[in-house]
Amino acid sequence: MQATSDPNSMNPDLSVVVPLFNEQESVVPLHTALVQALEPLGITFEIVLVDDGSTDDTARIAVGLAEKDPRVCVVRFRRNYGQTPAMAAGIEQARGEIIVTMDGDLQNDPADIGPMLQKMDEGYDIVVGWRHERQDKLVSRKIPSRIANALIARVTGVPIRDNGCSLKAYRACLIKKIPLYSEMHRFIPAMASIAGPRIAEMKVRHHARRFGRSKYGLSRVYKVLLDLMVIKTVASFTARPMLWFSLLALPLFASAAIALGWSIFSAIVRGGSLSLPVAGAGVIFLSSAAILLCSGIMGELIYKLGDVREHDFSHLTQRIGQ
Repeated sequence: MQATSDPNSMNPDLSVVVPLFNEQESVVPLHTALVQALEPLGITFEIVLVDDGSTDDTARIAVGLAEKDPRVCVVRFRRNYGQTPAMAAGIEQARGEIIVTMDGDLQNDPADIGPMLQKMDEGYDIVVGWRHERQDKLVSRKIPSRIANALIARVTGVPIRDNGCSLKAYRACLIKKIPLYSEMHRFIPAMASIAGPRIAEMKVRHHARRFGRSKYGLSRVYKVLLDLMVIKTVASFTARPMLWFSLLALPLFASAAIALGWSIFSAIVRGGSLSLPVAGAGVIFLSSAAILLCSGIMGELIYKLGDVREHDFSHLTQRIGQ
């Protein structure tokens, strides 16, 4: 990753991170709306535009903005990696004390950033946007979103009504410590709940898409479900990995005991021949249970001895501006 920023420059109060993928028509109006919304707040800010391997003129237009406005910087991916890696790269490069994330398709309203910062001043660590009047298709977007949000709230215990809203505000000291991958940007409040932050949710505006088409559909549902399982595991058993792996090993131990017990009973007590398939299955179950217990022990050691370093996107990105 190549950066042209001045390392001696003072960090801004706010960083706005915007992932972009084939949004060439939206980049300039988005920059204009952000500047108009942020300048009256009387704070220093930067706009981090993350080009997620766009195949249109998104990157060229973003670089042009960075050359004209020193408050804009561009982080470029060599190819398309997805919204979460793009957001993670932007967060990594952001220098502000408060980091706001939002979509680049003009559906989020930059005018909502000011009220979110006021909410942060009340002592909250995360402020989550809630698109209470969502301008999306009912069947393909709204209904799956409502079901997913209810499921996420039930499983994680974090009652957020709109996890899919990208417009969120975080304290940098918190968000920079949360690893993001797959579709994890939707679960940042749940991931952060491990550290016990104060989380607020507020209504934000949501506009109909003006240019292009949505990059998401029903195909992402299975990814969200898998990530939800990961989040539940991490949130519930981060400090107790041995307990989690032991619970997983119990059914295997029970199956091994039944299979091996039946084999021994048939061979010795009943005087029959040893059933190799049943005995083999018992050995496989027992070995699998032992592997899970060893994994739990390794998890305990990792948790006790140190934390895993956050993802480094330096080999994937190039930063231009500031």
